[in-house]
Amino acid sequence: MRANIPKGMGGGAQNMQAMLRQAQKMQEDMAALQEDLDAREYEIKAGGGVVAVKINGKKEILSIDIQPEIVDPDDVETLSDILTAAVNEAIKRVETTNAQEMDKITKGMNMPGMF
Repeated sequence: MRANIPKGMGGGAQNMQAMLRQAQKMQEDMAALQEDLDAREYEIKAGGGVVAVKINGKKEILSIDIQPEIVDPDDVETLSDILTAAVNEAIKRVETTNAQEMDKITKGMNMPGMF
């Protein structure tokens, strides 16, 4: 006796192989993109441009430039606040950019731990 398999239901192995190839391609694309994102550098300014933070895609601070006019020995708190804001904004920019770029590859799929 032969089973009657409706059209489109056969070829499960082929479909699985195609899906696996697609997942592998996505993984390769994501690895290449992550490498590119890690190498990027960003410069974020705060306090009207008196503080500039350079950060890379790995969230490593590369440099902090401070304009002399913001350095007031009697008001270290303001400088501290501006530095904190600049570093936080730099980290946020890297995370946002990374997420947006990865989203282009994954098309919004949420697969924690898969890649």
